[in-house]
Amino acid sequence: MFPILITYKNLFLHASLSFLLTLLLTFLKIPVFFLHGLHTYIHPDNLSNGVKAAIRRPDGSSDSASGFSSKTNAEIRKRTKSKDNKFEFDESNAQIFRLKLDDAHLQSRLYFYEYRNAFTFSLVVISSLLLEKYLNGGSEESGSFANGGFVPVLLGFVGVFKFLTLLAKVSFEKSASRRSEKQLSVLFGVLGAIVGNMVCFLISPSVLDFNFGPIDGFGRFSIAVLMGCLAGFLFMPATKSARAFWLGTDQPRSNLAMISCGWFGRLTLYANYLVILFAAILWIKPLSEMLVNKNIADGKDVHLDNKFGHLERLFGSVGILPSDFAKLRIWCLLLSGFLQLVALRPNLQMYLNEALLCWYQRLHASKVPDLEFSRAKVFLHNHFLCLVVLQFLAPPVLLLVFLGLSQLDGNSIEDYQLVCGLLPCSAFLKEVALFLAWWVVFIWAVYTSVTLLLFRRGNLYVS
Repeated sequence: MFPILITYKNLFLHASLSFLLTLLLTFLKIPVFFLHGLHTYIHPDNLSNGVKAAIRRPDGSSDSASGFSSKTNAEIRKRTKSKDNKFEFDESNAQIFRLKLDDAHLQSRLYFYEYRNAFTFSLVVISSLLLEKYLNGGSEESGSFANGGFVPVLLGFVGVFKFLTLLAKVSFEKSASRRSEKQLSVLFGVLGAIVGNMVCFLISPSVLDFNFGPIDGFGRFSIAVLMGCLAGFLFMPATKSARAFWLGTDQPRSNLAMISCGWFGRLTLYANYLVILFAAILWIKPLSEMLVNKNIADGKDVHLDNKFGHLERLFGSVGILPSDFAKLRIWCLLLSGFLQLVALRPNLQMYLNEALLCWYQRLHASKVPDLEFSRAKVFLHNHFLCLVVLQFLAPPVLLLVFLGLSQLDGNSIEDYQLVCGLLPCSAFLKEVALFLAWWVVFIWAVYTSVTLLLFRRGNLYVS
C-alpha cells in the first residue's frame, strides 16, 4: 500500500485537498459567512408586526443628512384631512427597514444554491492550481498520471464552463435587468467576437504582446468566439460595479452616511479600479515597450542624443529586464483578481444601498411622493441579491483560473490526445489562457471606465 501511495502521492494530495476543502466549506458555511453582516432593506406594506423602522422620512427635528427620525411610531401625529388637500402623506407607509444578512435570509433568495456551489467550487479550483504550481516546481514527472497534473487542468476547464454557463443564465434572467441591458449585452458580445477575430488574425503580434502563431485557424476562431462570450456576459456585472464605485466613493455628493461606504471600502474600490487599469495596459505594445530595457541582456551601452531623430533610441533602452517585466504583469493580474474578490462585499453593499438611495430620492421628490417605483426597486434588489453576487464573483474567478492555467507546465495535458488533437497544449496553456485572463481585465476596465465617464458627464445617473 505504501509504494502505491508514494507513486501516486501527488494525485492523492489533489484528491484529498479537493475533498477536504469541499467538506470544510460546506459544513462551516463559508459562502454564507462571506456575506454575513451586510445590510439589505425591505419596504413593508404595514407595521402591524411592531417592528421598528430603521429609516423614516425626516421632519424638522430629524437629521436630514442621514435620514433618521427621532420620533417613534407612536409619536407620529395623526393629521386631519382638510377639504382643500385631498391627498395626505402617510408616514407609516413610507418607512424602510434595514436587515442584517444571515443564513435564513440568504437561503430564501433566488440563486442562493448556485452561489454556494460556485463559491465552493471556485476555491477548490484555485487551491488545486496553487497546489499543482507548488508540486510541479520540484517534480520531474510533470504530465504523468501519477503526478496528478490532469486534476487542476480538468477542474480549470470545468470551472470556466461552469461560470460561463452561470453568467449566461443570470444575464438573461427575467426581471433581473432591463431589456435594454440584455440587448446591449448581445450587441457587445457580437462586437467582442468581431474584435476577437481581428486580434487573433491581424493585430495580435503588432499591437498586443501575444503570439498566436502555433494555433491554427479553427483554434483562433474558437478563441474569438470565447472572447465575444466574455465581452457579452461581463457587460452587466461591470456596469453594476461602476455604479457601486460611483456610490461607494460618494461621487454624487449625497452626503448620506448610510449610502456611501467607510474609508476601507473606498480604499478598496479605488485600489481595485487603478490596478485593473494598470494591468490592462501592460500588454499594449507601444506602452509596454517603454517599460522594458531590451539592451541590458546584450550589454549595449546606449547614448541618447539631443537630436529629435535619435529620440526613438529611448524606447527599449530604459526600464526593467524583460524577465522582470513578465513577472510584473503576472503579479498585476493576480493582484487585480484578488482585489476584485476583496471589493465584492463593498460592491454588493453599494448595490443594496442603491435601492435605499432610490427610496430616499422618491421620498423627498414632492409633498405627496409616489413610492411605488422605489418599493419595486427595493424588492428586486433584495430578491436578486445572490444573482448579483454571482455576477461579481465570476470575473475574478475566471481571471484567476485562466491565470493559473497559464502558469502550469505545458506537459500537464499533453498525454491526453482528445484535448491535444484540438489545440496545441503548450500554446493553449501558456499563451491563450494568459490572453484570456488579460481579456477579462481589459474589457472590465473598458466597461467600468466608460460607465464612470457617462456618470461624470451626466448622461447616466443612479435612480
